[in-house]
Amino acid sequence: MTDHSIYKAALLKRLSELDKRLHDIETELDAPHSKDWDDAAVEHEGDEVLEGLGASGQEEIRRIQAALERLREGAYGFCVKCGEEIPENRLRVVPEAPLCSACAAG
Repeated sequence: MTDHSIYKAALLKRLSELDKRLHDIETELDAPHSKDWDDAAVEHEGDEVLEGLGASGQEEIRRIQAALERLREGAYGFCVKCGEEIPENRLRVVPEAPLCSACAAG
């Protein structure tokens, strides 16, 4: 059995980073807006960007949580589609990867 502790540590670290980033985004979105129409329009555009970043961050959190669940179940490192082992070089780059390269490409 392969020792996946390095991947678990990387996943937990990234999860912590995302949690902080999402809290910062939430704080920024909750900040009061300007009463000036021009400033408010710019702030609204900025809010849309922040909301997009937040959605992206939440999706990454879901992928990381799924990878951590696979670790707990002993299924980490195996493609959820074909069952083949995911190469170590892929896991080093994308530790939350649920698919092998072939399935991800197809």
